[in-house]
Amino acid sequence: MSQRRVVITGVGAITPLGASAAALWDGLLSGQSGIRPVTHFDASPFDVRFGGHCADFDPDKHLDKRAAKRMDRVVQLAVAAGKQAVAESGVSADKMDQTRFGVIVGTGIGGLSELEEQHLRLMQKGPSKVSAFTIPKLMANAAAGHLAIEFGAQGISTTVATACASAGNAMADALAAIRRGIAEVIITGGTEASLTPLGVAAFAAMKALSTRNDDPARACRPFDKDRDGFVLSEGAGILVFEELEHAKRRGAPILCEVLGAGATTDAGDMVAPDPEGRGSGRAIMLALRDAGVNPSDIDYINAHATSTPLGDVAETVAIKRVFGDHARKVAISSTKSATGHLLGASGGVETIACIRAIQHKVVPPTINLEQPDEQCDLDYTPKTPRDRNVRVALNNSFGFGGHNACLVLRAI
Repeated sequence: MSQRRVVITGVGAITPLGASAAALWDGLLSGQSGIRPVTHFDASPFDVRFGGHCADFDPDKHLDKRAAKRMDRVVQLAVAAGKQAVAESGVSADKMDQTRFGVIVGTGIGGLSELEEQHLRLMQKGPSKVSAFTIPKLMANAAAGHLAIEFGAQGISTTVATACASAGNAMADALAAIRRGIAEVIITGGTEASLTPLGVAAFAAMKALSTRNDDPARACRPFDKDRDGFVLSEGAGILVFEELEHAKRRGAPILCEVLGAGATTDAGDMVAPDPEGRGSGRAIMLALRDAGVNPSDIDYINAHATSTPLGDVAETVAIKRVFGDHARKVAISSTKSATGHLLGASGGVETIACIRAIQHKVVPPTINLEQPDEQCDLDYTPKTPRDRNVRVALNNSFGFGGHNACLVLRAI
């Protein structure tokens, strides 16, 4: 019996480049940066005073006002992006078996804004003033729950929390669930809203963030020798995964095929990547094996590359380890250079960038790459997009805790 094939029939995105997947792609191709000084809270006392805020996102334009009040921003972003994805897909619970319609989404942290707000109330006003909606708003699975309610999905519904690999692992789980016959359609991807006072302060305390306060737009510079840390951003990338024959029967738009996925753990350090790229390299190899493709078949790699001194080198080492001579022929880019790092949402957003690269036959650039690190010596598509017939693409997502998740997509 042949394996069930899985395709993507809809995408939605809310990112620092705009409140739609179209705005994301247009921003990437035009070399825009979504990184700006923080203005939604007073960042003046902070060591880091910039990030990737979704300034164009107004919840009232995307969501029912009453419902939005019962959601943390991390859920608002997910539901808004989910509505875009479902609209493009045209899938409807009323026209299918709702018990075979699922939700698997990732988030690294969950409802951080609500946690901060309610803790402040507790400290200032006492326990009686803490909101009854606190737990439903801040729990990590709130986005999955709200997406299921919004679209009537009564099948499998889970949340993946593997830090910056969350969306990648969620999509791998969605692929596996559809292949196994558990579902016909799954809403998947990731969401994150940690650009908050506590989020910025905590990541800055780790010395993980760029401190380029005088030039935020140029702060995220993957593979560049002057990179000094990642840029914290927020947003959501949500996709509709669907069994191929189910999609065909209802005349759905088929954007690309999901060929395979791979996941591993470094088991070395909670924050630092394996400098030899062994865990991430194994995840890439597992994804290629699952997809049934050779390293030489990959036309484009959307790299995890966050602009950290250790991470970008480790990923370069991993790519060389897996791809051999083809490592110098494959087109690579880090779209985080434009969006910043969306943590648990990054894999979803970057998979959308891979889909558009396949559809439009163009590789988005790595902006701000001016002087490559000597240890980062591959083709990272610096500064400007490049025409290329992208048939097969690889998306890498690596997270704190040593989590690695990779996804392979193909034109169809």
